[in-house]
Amino acid sequence: MSTIPNQSHGMVVAQTHEISWYKQTFDALTANVAVAVLGKQHVVELALTCLAARGHLLLEDLPGTGKTSLARALAQSVQGEHRRIQFTADLLPGDVTGVSIFDPAQQVFEFHAGPVFANIVLADEINRASPKTQSALLEAMGEGKVTVDGETHLIEPPFMVIATQNPIEQAGTYRLPEAQLDRFLMKTSVGYPDREAMREVLSGVADRDRARTVQPVITGDVVGQMVDVAERVFVAEEIVDYITDLAEMSRTTEHVRVGVSVRGALAYIHCVKAWAASRGRNFVIPDDVKDLAVPVLGHRLLLDAEAQFGGVTVESVIDDVFARVPVPHADGRAVKRG
Repeated sequence: MSTIPNQSHGMVVAQTHEISWYKQTFDALTANVAVAVLGKQHVVELALTCLAARGHLLLEDLPGTGKTSLARALAQSVQGEHRRIQFTADLLPGDVTGVSIFDPAQQVFEFHAGPVFANIVLADEINRASPKTQSALLEAMGEGKVTVDGETHLIEPPFMVIATQNPIEQAGTYRLPEAQLDRFLMKTSVGYPDREAMREVLSGVADRDRARTVQPVITGDVVGQMVDVAERVFVAEEIVDYITDLAEMSRTTEHVRVGVSVRGALAYIHCVKAWAASRGRNFVIPDDVKDLAVPVLGHRLLLDAEAQFGGVTVESVIDDVFARVPVPHADGRAVKRG
C-alpha cells in the first residue's frame, strides 16, 4: 500500500516531497481504475480529484456507458468499506440511513445503521428514487452524519458518495432537488469510448466484469493524507478574487436563474487545489480554474425557462462567464491581476 513520506505538518504550504508523493499516488490510482474504464483517463482523474477534495461525485450518462463500473472500480481501489445502494421507486429513506428497532429484551430502541455508513457509497441510478428518499442523503453528504429519531450518528471518514443517474428524459426518473445537486462537488459524464477502446472491450468480451478485478492500492488513511496535502496547496489572493468574480458573474449573467452559491465557490477552491497537486504543483494557476469549470459549476447553474426552450446550454453560459471575467496572469507562484 502507498504511504506518505515524513510530513511537515508545521508548514502551511505542502512541500515538494509531499506533492511528489501525492502525484505518484494519484497516478497509481488512475492507472488502477483505468483497468475497468478503458479510454476515460480524464473522467477517472476528475473522480479522484473529487475524492481528494472530500467531495461527492455525480455521474450522469445514458445506460451502458460505464458509470457503475467507474464507481465500483474507484471504491475497490480504496481498501475500506464500500456499499452499493440500488435506488428504485419503492426505496424508503430508512433503507438508506438506517432505522431504530425496539429491543424487547432491553426495552430500548437500537439503531441499525443503513448502507450509507461506509467509506465509499455507490448510489446507483439515484434519480429513480423519489425526491424524499434522495433527500435522505442530504445530511450525510453535507455534514458526514445522520440523524434518526433525534439521535445523531457520525459517519467515519473517509466518506464519499458516488451517484449515477440516467438523463432526466429517461422514463421513470425524478429530477434531483437543487439542494442535493449543490452537495455534489462535481458532475460529469463517462461517454462512449473511442473506437480503439471499444475494440479492446469487445476483444476481451470473456471478461464481463472488469471492475471485479480491480485491487486496492491505498487504504482509507492514505485518502486522509491526500486530503491533507491537497488542503495545503497554495492559493494566491488573485486566484481567490478570480473565483469570486466568476461566482458573482454567474449570478448576474443572461439566461441564469440561479448562479453559483457560496458552497459552490468553496467547492471550486477545494477542487482546484486537489487538481493542482495532481499536476505536481503546490500552487494553483488560472488554468486549473478553467479545467474544472464545467464539472464543478455546470450542475450549479439553473437556466431560466426561456433559455432552456431556446437551446441555450450550461456550457455556453460558462464560456460566456469566463469571457467576461479578466484572467490573472500566472508566472510560477506570482499571480497578478491583468
